[in-house]
Amino acid sequence: MAVDQLKHQGTIKVDEARKRKPALIAVINSACTGCAGSPACVDYCPIKNCMVWIPDEDHPPFGRIEVDSLLCIGCKLCISKGPEGAFLDGCPWDAIDMVKRTDYETEHGSLPY
Repeated sequence: MAVDQLKHQGTIKVDEARKRKPALIAVINSACTGCAGSPACVDYCPIKNCMVWIPDEDHPPFGRIEVDSLLCIGCKLCISKGPEGAFLDGCPWDAIDMVKRTDYETEHGSLPY
């Protein structure tokens, strides 16, 4: 399989600066439980360190996911697959919102790239 196909499928993690601002940005909402330390969204994100599991030290094994808006490419892979390749229509907890970049920038300020 070609490297580009593997990148798109989230099979390998790439560590590249994005080439342009994406149309959508993944935003984690308050419903995120971090899937008890085994979040599929992090595994399927093709960008290294874009989605990170942050443990809740007061309530292990729970935690939450944080998305780096400067790394997110808006590919939607984080909401498209579940454990063992089962396809989902979003996060099982509805904890990931795909937000228009323009709406995100209105609320959080303009992204530099």
